[in-house]
Amino acid sequence: MATTQENLIHKVYKAFNNRDIDTALSMMHQSIQWPKAFEGGYITGHEEIRKYWTRQWKEINPEVNPVGFTDRPDGTLEIKVHQKVKNLAGELLFDGQVKHIYTFRDGLLQRMDIETE
Repeated sequence: MATTQENLIHKVYKAFNNRDIDTALSMMHQSIQWPKAFEGGYITGHEEIRKYWTRQWKEINPEVNPVGFTDRPDGTLEIKVHQKVKNLAGELLFDGQVKHIYTFRDGLLQRMDIETE
């Protein structure tokens, strides 16, 4: 049976894959910290994520789907995701698994980190 956090994660990834920024942001804390996967570093807050994703989607076409969940001893949730990234011409740039590590606050996403396998 999926946990509340797992259900939230599925909804966020569905919204991301559908390019529905407002729905995805509604499940994130106002002070969310988000990694800039292709650039390095982090951004903070809804408006910074909106700008980052909008710019990112003008350059690449990512699709990310959760395939496994693990509760970590430190209270974070590890998500194994299958990630496909294509350029705008449809050429495959990346097809593989990575780990997204989430911290929650007040039932919302507070921070996301990326670990490569």
